[in-house]
Amino acid sequence: MPEATRWKRGLHNVSPGSPAPPRVHLHPCGRQVKTICREGAVRRRKSRSRGGGCGDRERTGGESVALYNPFMDRFFITTPIYYVNDRPHIGHCYTTVVADCAARFMRLSGRDVFFLTGTDEHGQKVEKSAAAKGVSPQALADENAEHFRRALRFVGSSHDHFIRTTDAAHERQVQEALRRLIRSGDVYLGTFEGWYDEGQEEYVTENAARERGYKAFNGQPLVKAKEQNYYFRLSKYQRALEKLLEEQPEFVRPEARLNEVLGRLRSPEGLQDVPVSRTSFTWGIPVPDAPGHVTYVWIDALLNYITALGVLEEKPGERARYWPAQYHVIGKEILWFHAVIWPALLTALGLPLPRCVYAHSFWIREGRKMSKTLGNFLDLPTIEAYAGKYGVDALRWYLLTQGPLGATDADFAHAKFIEVYNADLANGIGNAASRVANMIGKYFEGKCPDAGGVATHAGYDWPALSARAAEGCAAKMRAMDVGGALQDALALSKAVDAYVNATEPFKVAKDASRRDELARILYHCAEALRIAAALLQAAMPEKMSDLAARLGGDAKEKRSFAELTAWGGLKPGTPIVKGDALFPRADPDEAPPGGVLHRDNT
Repeated sequence: MPEATRWKRGLHNVSPGSPAPPRVHLHPCGRQVKTICREGAVRRRKSRSRGGGCGDRERTGGESVALYNPFMDRFFITTPIYYVNDRPHIGHCYTTVVADCAARFMRLSGRDVFFLTGTDEHGQKVEKSAAAKGVSPQALADENAEHFRRALRFVGSSHDHFIRTTDAAHERQVQEALRRLIRSGDVYLGTFEGWYDEGQEEYVTENAARERGYKAFNGQPLVKAKEQNYYFRLSKYQRALEKLLEEQPEFVRPEARLNEVLGRLRSPEGLQDVPVSRTSFTWGIPVPDAPGHVTYVWIDALLNYITALGVLEEKPGERARYWPAQYHVIGKEILWFHAVIWPALLTALGLPLPRCVYAHSFWIREGRKMSKTLGNFLDLPTIEAYAGKYGVDALRWYLLTQGPLGATDADFAHAKFIEVYNADLANGIGNAASRVANMIGKYFEGKCPDAGGVATHAGYDWPALSARAAEGCAAKMRAMDVGGALQDALALSKAVDAYVNATEPFKVAKDASRRDELARILYHCAEALRIAAALLQAAMPEKMSDLAARLGGDAKEKRSFAELTAWGGLKPGTPIVKGDALFPRADPDEAPPGGVLHRDNT
């Protein structure tokens, strides 16, 4: 049976004869039922009403869907699609680099990876901005989409597809989704009258508006609006969503973001149905058989995660096999749409839910919130200036290890950047690589010495140390603890420095009778650095590929993660090249690239 057909029928991706994983269903009443079938198919059986359960039969479509199957080898990771009414800045670059690092590491680990990013190009703001510039909305979208493409190329994004919501395939599938939702009764025609946030293009309930002081997300006043719309019956999934987040807390991370969503879900007013169409402007995907209605920009945008894979095409192609996603990496300002509206939409469409929505926090700069008024905004030219001075990989390293992946905002401070750069890179792995290459060049004519099969010395068990680094790095990367994973990898290079300080090979070299000991020491150092470079390659692809090549690695050679990180991969006699400094030491007194910052925090 073709895989796309199996997928459409709700079958798991299992090998013939292998046991199928449990199938977990999200029911509107909140009850979850596990059904195991050898071929992975969902068994229809009558469910019992317990604890408020509704007693309906299970079904593969409509209101009961399969959750993420953790047994799959595929890894689908996404960024949000970036709104073309904006220009690329540190937030866009950060989200992309986090997802890119995870995607690269999973490819290294042998996973079948699909990494998606792109641009969100419809909506009232785009229409207004285009009119103000005297151009068409499509022309504005084309221009700004190219800015985002350039920004993503610049930070080294390895995405497999860049989707635009003006793509014909996306528009076609969005209309198909609306047809299905209207046909099932999950979407109906109604009238909205209330508050509207123009910046977020979001309707706001009276209670929420009151709590915000009738201010939009960007601080501007909310506006009164009255409009006939098609609505999605989000209220129908209230209990189901509560149960999902209570029983599958890993669906929203970090925990602080989960608690925010649960708090809002449990508010006295409950979930309200949400519009899926607009009639006050024309720049959007037309709603089928509804003249004057265009698709609400957030519904249009959310559906990109499945339209990019062709899931809703009449004949889904090979890409459809990647759904469901393992991670949607987003900023916290769009969490509600991804943690509540998105799973409800998927449930209504009869599709599996993603494994996790990971909502990171924001960047501030030099202790202050970024704004154009203060002139401290980290826009693309400033980011390019940092990369031009210190290298793209150094910028990626700072973003990944110091970024706001947790619940609190992170500070992009120049002094901190230099401190991290010098400590981790210039004086860290860069210095270790130079020291080891220098000594191998001096004492062994630039050829990797032979350790004679000895892998432990001076209290250092190198196979165990490298295995621990690889296992820790892989486990944390799977859990999206990117910073922790990279620190585990960096610890291996720090161990090399400590080992050199403890064994003092430059002194050992003075005693000809200790030649074998010197060979062991320097082999251990070079091999540990080779493994560290492999583990750090996802974060710093250019520099770590360079280091791997200096240590005799062949970028064209296909090796598994186990082979790359197994002790003993570096063969004696391999040429070891010193080369220029990987990360020249930075002067902490130099002015920040892109100009002097305003530092008055009073």
